[in-house]
Amino acid sequence: MDHKLLEYLESFLTERRVALFDKVLKERTQHFTVAVEDVYQLHNTSAVIRSCESFGIQELHVIEEVNAKRIDREIAMGAQKWVDVKRHLSASDCIKQLKKAGYRIVATSPHKGAHRLEDFDITQRAAIFFGRETEGLSDLVLDEADDYIYIPTVGFTESLNISVSAAITLQHITNKLKTSAIDWKFSEQELFDKKLTWTKKMIKDIDGVMERYNQEGK
Repeated sequence: MDHKLLEYLESFLTERRVALFDKVLKERTQHFTVAVEDVYQLHNTSAVIRSCESFGIQELHVIEEVNAKRIDREIAMGAQKWVDVKRHLSASDCIKQLKKAGYRIVATSPHKGAHRLEDFDITQRAAIFFGRETEGLSDLVLDEADDYIYIPTVGFTESLNISVSAAITLQHITNKLKTSAIDWKFSEQELFDKKLTWTKKMIKDIDGVMERYNQEGK
């Protein structure tokens, strides 16, 4: 961790910005991550990114096997700057990478044997999958899932919009996580790396600034 470099780069930011980074990063987690599978409506994916940012989820996995679209910046409200969006060409590839990283695959679906959201076990690292607006999650994701959760409803409508479902789910599980004894926060290395990345994003001529830093011999 090159603390000297970070200190040098932070000198280009306001004290308020540096303090805000520290405050936000203390609430970030990779204990949970989110995946969306071939969501058709662009604003839905963008809204999920915004929810991830709001509730401290650092990574979002976007599966674009069928539908590949750019992020709607107006809906995301700049959240795409602070959330790591990882794109996958297939659900199979996404699941394989997440399992390799130690995540349980959790499908949001009224599947037989699914747990109510309030009963979901938060103790293990989990990737929460949300599906397409009409069809829901693919059979592949449902077959590969380690667990299933659903949001109980009492009206005539049996399902919620994906962006609404994601917001409710993330608000619930992150609140539950942060009142638990689970070690959910970033490690010191993760904190440093993310703060360095964010700081670089805020400096317009970062290439020139880095060149001057290197020329000055660090």
